[in-house]
Amino acid sequence: MTAQRRVVAVDVGGTGIKAALLDRQAAVRHQVRRATGREHGPEAVVATIVDLVADLLRQAAEQGAEVDAVGLAVPGIVDEDTGTGVYSATIGWRDVPFRDLVTERTGLPAVVTHDVRAGGLAEARLGAGRGTESFLFVPVGTSIAAAVMTGGRALPGAHHRAGEIGHLVVRPGGELCACGARGCAETYASAAAVARRFTEATGRPTPAPEVARLAAAGDRVARAVWNEAVEALADALLTAVLVLDPPLVVLGGGLAESGEQLLTPLAAALAARARIQAVPRLAPAALGDGAGCLGAGLRALDAVAARPAPERSPAT
Repeated sequence: MTAQRRVVAVDVGGTGIKAALLDRQAAVRHQVRRATGREHGPEAVVATIVDLVADLLRQAAEQGAEVDAVGLAVPGIVDEDTGTGVYSATIGWRDVPFRDLVTERTGLPAVVTHDVRAGGLAEARLGAGRGTESFLFVPVGTSIAAAVMTGGRALPGAHHRAGEIGHLVVRPGGELCACGARGCAETYASAAAVARRFTEATGRPTPAPEVARLAAAGDRVARAVWNEAVEALADALLTAVLVLDPPLVVLGGGLAESGEQLLTPLAAALAARARIQAVPRLAPAALGDGAGCLGAGLRALDAVAARPAPERSPAT
C-alpha cells in the first residue's frame, strides 16, 4: 500500500510554538503546542524547534505516513533564500541557519519563511483574504508586523524587511523598543505592550485579554491603555496605507481576538486621522492563531509540488 504523504509545519511565536502534520490537501492530521521558552535564551529556542520537528517525524511514522518536507515560520527578519533567521528582537537570535539545521537533523528539505508572511499566505488562500488581489495581513500579538500580500504572494522586500510596521515610530521620543528606537508602534499597541503598560500602571500583572475585558467593563486605567493602543495602531496602519493603498487590512493575533472591541474604535481612529489616504476595510483573520502554522505547511507543500518529477529509465 502506498504510504500517506505529509509535511511538517512549525510556527514559532514570541510565547508559543505551534506545529502540525499536514496532508497534501493542507488538512491538519496532528498538532502540538509548546512554550517558546525565550526566557532561556535563543539557543534553547532553536533546540526546542529542532526537537519538535523530530517529534513530529516520529508521529508521522506512527501514522504510517512519510514526510516530504518541513516548513518553518519564524519571527523577525528572515532571509527566505538562504533559510536564515537573520534577527529577532523578540527572541534575540542572529543569523541562525534554520534550513541547514533542520535538514541536517532530519535529512529532509526545509523551507523557512517569516511567521507573518506565512500567516498572510494562509489567509490569502484559505481565509479572510480569499478573492482579494492585494491586502495587508497584520497580526497584533507579542509584536506587530505586516505581510504585504499581492496575487496570493507575500512580498519579502529586497532586504527581507518588508512589513515591519511595528517599528514605525508613532510616538517620537517615546518608550524604548527592543529594536533600539523610541516610540515604535509595538511598544504601545502590541498585546505584550498592553499587558506591560497596564501592569506598570496598576502593579497587577494582567494579560492583554484581561485588560481588554476590564476596558470593556469601564476600568479607567484599562480604558486608557486600550485607547492608546488603538490610536498607536491606527497611526502605524495609516502610514502603511499611505504607501501601499490596500483595499483590505486583515487583523489577526491575540489582540484582534477581542473582535469589535478593537475593530470598531480602530476603524473610527483611521477615519478621523486619514487625510489623503483611502481608509481600507478591516476584517478579522479567519484562521485564528493557526494561520502561521498553516502558512508554513503551505510553503512546504509548494516546495514539494515544485520539485521536478524523477526521470524514468527508457524502456528496454
